[in-house]
Amino acid sequence: MLPLPTGRFWRAVLLRTCSARLLGHHWASGGPGCRWNPPVGAEELRGELDRFGGVSVRLPRLGALDRLDAASFQRDLQAAVQQWRSEGRIAVWLHVPILQSRFIAPAASLGFRFHHAESDSSTLTLWLGEGPSRLPGYATHQVGVAGAVFDENTRKILVVQDRNKLKNMWKFPGGLSEPGEDIGDTAVREVFEETGIKSEFRSLLSIRQQHTDPRAFGKSDMYIICRLKPHSFTINFCQHECLRCEWMDLNDLVKTENTTPITSRVARLLLYGYREGFDKIDFTVEELPAVYTGLFYKLYHKELPDNYRTMTGMD
Repeated sequence: MLPLPTGRFWRAVLLRTCSARLLGHHWASGGPGCRWNPPVGAEELRGELDRFGGVSVRLPRLGALDRLDAASFQRDLQAAVQQWRSEGRIAVWLHVPILQSRFIAPAASLGFRFHHAESDSSTLTLWLGEGPSRLPGYATHQVGVAGAVFDENTRKILVVQDRNKLKNMWKFPGGLSEPGEDIGDTAVREVFEETGIKSEFRSLLSIRQQHTDPRAFGKSDMYIICRLKPHSFTINFCQHECLRCEWMDLNDLVKTENTTPITSRVARLLLYGYREGFDKIDFTVEELPAVYTGLFYKLYHKELPDNYRTMTGMD
């Protein structure tokens, strides 16, 4: 599957009155006596080649395109697509700011389809390669994270009841992870925002996967529960989000019927870890270098003994 394009700068070829060709990064005349007059907006249709053979075009938010009508844009884009196809490009990514949305319909008439949209722009794609499109789909999951804040000294667990639920059951505080935010950081942040309790990430406890979730606009949902260690104990919960919030004995949470199935299961998991050792239930985290230079990722897994971390082969 092909990732979203990045790459070196390239200027789109837009043919109007003569057969201008792109030679490297320079325009060449179509022949003696033939002068190429760039159409309004041509200079604004710029593209970038990526290493997978695709072209990415980002329309400007303002500028010459404001004077370009939809029909002219369609002709210019069609000429550019023909040129890209002749050069063996396999795909076009067209990024359209919301203020330039009038150009979406002309692009769609040429075969472009929506890939995704953000708050101020949309991205359309056109597959130029052979066979069915191999372009990757956009993100299809949302990630929710909850924090199970457990005090081992008192055996108390922090729980809340949501205000805007038809049935108010005890659960762990949590919410959606922000773009670029680590799972543990989401849990700590959400717990503090909802309850006023400061905490520290200790481990990952469980992952729930659910598809066609109505709360996720029919997409898939990942719900992750983390074990947190409290650093404060005075509750100051958010009145807008929570109806109730309290420190509850872990045994009481295990026994109560007024809770969600996942909360009940994780409460039992915590009780097992408390009695037998958290190493039996914890997924710890380690930061490792990614294959892309300068990037890192977080890997969650059961604790690996030191002798296995350094071993070079089978004995």
